Amino acid sequence: MTNLHKDAVLAAFTDAYKKANGKSPNIESKSGWYSVDGGKNVRLAQLQEMIASLESQHGNSAEKTSKKKNTTTATTTAKKKATSPTKSGFSVKDFWAEKLNAEAPGATLPR
Repeated sequence: MTNLHKDAVLAAFTDAYKKANGKSPNIESKSGWYSVDGGKNVRLAQLQEMIASLESQHGNSAEKTSKKKNTTTATTTAKKKATSPTKSGFSVKDFWAEKLNAEAPGATLPR
């Protein structure tokens, strides 16, 4: 097991996060667990692993953003056509799916 230096890992993670997302992360620390932007609590070693994924994500970010914009509009149009609304034309399930996708793209729907 390697010894990770907390300050070095957090600095590297912050830099990678800024490059990938364009903003600095909100990292909360409590008893050796770290929460990034209010998300799931992770250990320092998991933050180290996330640095590599963020750096690889940043390398393709220009291509992904243009593709993501095109695919999200196409998928939302397809979803609207594919869903069968209720008699009133309003579906709560579709409403929450659209709201969740707008607030946090890539998040999963509640049960």
